[in-house]
Amino acid sequence: MTNLAEAISSMQSTFREDAGAALASFETQSSLSDGMRSDISIRDHELVIDEPEQLGGGDAGPNPVEVVLAALGSCQEITYKVYAAAMGIKLRRVSVSLSGDIDLRGLFGVDDSVRAGFQSIRGEVDIDADTSPEKLTRLKAAVDAHCPVLDMLQNGVPVELELKASA
Repeated sequence: MTNLAEAISSMQSTFREDAGAALASFETQSSLSDGMRSDISIRDHELVIDEPEQLGGGDAGPNPVEVVLAALGSCQEITYKVYAAAMGIKLRRVSVSLSGDIDLRGLFGVDDSVRAGFQSIRGEVDIDADTSPEKLTRLKAAVDAHCPVLDMLQNGVPVELELKASA
């Protein structure tokens, strides 16, 4: 493939002809090590997740909810790149700034009526592209409709976690 737009078009054609070819699975492995530190393996990548000191961790890496924000921001950026290419928009730069509010009473079981996760997430997408405001509006709509992490956060995903106790 000579460019991203051609690669996207080729994948779209393949997936239209064979929906099974579009199915993908992703996996991670994690293990709690020292204190609140979790060592993560994702394909050939290693990641450290930890809590800040004020939450009992050693601050060796971002905490899980920060990683959720990072996943959303990076997924938005990638999806902007994909859809800009597909729409023929020259994208020079895209960056995302996000913040989320969490009520720690939910995590620590202080008040069962308080959810453990984010109460809200706010952000800003900063984009530099050669296109009209109308096309940028269409681009944003396409990205928000097709960003996998945004979809998971807005719509939830069925999750099944089985407890396996080792002796």
